[in-house]
Amino acid sequence: MTTHAPGTVTPSTGGPVVLPGTPVVPGVAWGPVVRPSGAVVLPGDDGAVVAEEERAGEKERFAAAAGVVADRLTERAGAATGVSAEVLATTAGLARDRGLLSAVEQRIDAGTPAAVATVQAAQQFVDLFAGLGGLMAERVTDVRDVRDRIVAQLTGQGEPGVPSPEQPSVLLAEDLAPADTAGLDPTRITGLATRLGGTTSHTAIIARQLGLPCVVAVGGLDDVPEGATVLLDGERGTVTVDPDPEEARARVAAAEAAAAALAGYRGPGRTRDGLEVRVLANVQDGAGARTAAARHAEGVGLLRTELAFLSRAEEPSVEEQAAGYAEVFEAFHGRRVVVRTLDAGSDKPLAFATMPDEENPALGVRGLRVARRDPGLLERQLDAIAEGARRAGAAPWVMAPMVATVAEAADFAARVRARGLTPGVMIEVPSAALIAERLLQHVDFLSIGTNDLSQYTLAADRLSADLADLTDPWQPALLALVQLTAEAGRRTGKPVGVCGEAAADPLLACVLVGLGVTSLSCAASSIAGVGARLAVVDSDACRRAAEAALLTDDPYAARAAARRELGVA
Repeated sequence: MTTHAPGTVTPSTGGPVVLPGTPVVPGVAWGPVVRPSGAVVLPGDDGAVVAEEERAGEKERFAAAAGVVADRLTERAGAATGVSAEVLATTAGLARDRGLLSAVEQRIDAGTPAAVATVQAAQQFVDLFAGLGGLMAERVTDVRDVRDRIVAQLTGQGEPGVPSPEQPSVLLAEDLAPADTAGLDPTRITGLATRLGGTTSHTAIIARQLGLPCVVAVGGLDDVPEGATVLLDGERGTVTVDPDPEEARARVAAAEAAAAALAGYRGPGRTRDGLEVRVLANVQDGAGARTAAARHAEGVGLLRTELAFLSRAEEPSVEEQAAGYAEVFEAFHGRRVVVRTLDAGSDKPLAFATMPDEENPALGVRGLRVARRDPGLLERQLDAIAEGARRAGAAPWVMAPMVATVAEAADFAARVRARGLTPGVMIEVPSAALIAERLLQHVDFLSIGTNDLSQYTLAADRLSADLADLTDPWQPALLALVQLTAEAGRRTGKPVGVCGEAAADPLLACVLVGLGVTSLSCAASSIAGVGARLAVVDSDACRRAAEAALLTDDPYAARAAARRELGVA
């Protein structure tokens, strides 16, 4: 079996070929290749001009098509949970975006047909977002997805999407719109690999929520023909073309045995020698909380509150928010629930908030910074959290995203304490990690968001396949900041958790514990894997693995060093 560079795949004549990528979700999938179907034919500008008296009707056609697309995505969001629901709601909001509507209408006023105007306006936003880079670059895929759906509606083409094969198959793609990933059926699509993307892209995060074996940034994937047989290994980060059937069966059987062993996990989280490590869940609504509780989460380490706000023309009322929060509190009555206040801005626009027009939104007004322009938004949300807690008889912890200074932490803590709640902040920017101990003079806990912390620490767009190695959560520089933050917690006697995607990696979870992290919060589908792995290692082994990983120079060496110390093959 050989490893080939991109462009050299010869599955029918060259024997097994291994294509390396970046591992995202552990697990093994074996089966025929399928690819996204239903590509929309985009109209070109053939010079046709819409008569002036017909332009109002053309605007109505666009508005109706965009409304149908938005309504479909909103309906799917209502049937989904967690990040899938958030992504679908965000995409629905993009279909309703006033900026897109205005750009299309301007072109129609100039005589351009609605479908062509949609393509041109979408390209304007694609160029803008791609130029901004960072988190905004993630919106490029979303814009193209919404463009295709609206054009399909306008021109009578079938809605684009992913296939629903009759037999279990492995989906290979250049990239996937998050809305398509959120709609995958894990009984039909048993594994996913993309040429683009990183470990913290929306596609990767949703695949993790679905428990779908996933590898991203795979070179040479475009050369693998549809119908070829592949073996996808989500832990090693490989896609093997034309694998040996005997080896493939053995790998699948081993993965199924490992999955069966996880089914016996009941918690609580602790190492083999008894060190307690809370294994919590990242959730977004009451349904997700109930699912997490059924999967033996010990509480909620991250309640994303964005779902109630995204794709809304008006701010949800305090009453509406309180009812949603109470549902989550009730699912974990008497146990820890950590609520993150609204993380909006950048790639999560709000139609009703006062947001600036920024050249670099990823470094602009997002997270807690939204309260600088609209303090009432935060005040009303905190009122809603307090009211939800009163109704459920709960005592939630509340943390702010994108905190960078002591002054921000102190101000937020005062607002939270005024409502009888427990304040904390997220560590997502390097400055916060560097002053973690001073932050803990004002708040009662810290939670490390490794997704953004890796992006800002390594100055790398997490969507870029070329930079996927930089946003890998095993980067030693990122681990060093985690250690710095955890040590601040140890010195002050206050808890420090991780709620980023790094916490969902069972091997990395052991390293995080070795660095001093006291709780891990991950997708409900990852709870058993993380808890079961911790149960078979000693805390000393975790510390040795952490020390070994910190001494390496790249994420690949860090993984290898941790495996050696933990005795993992």
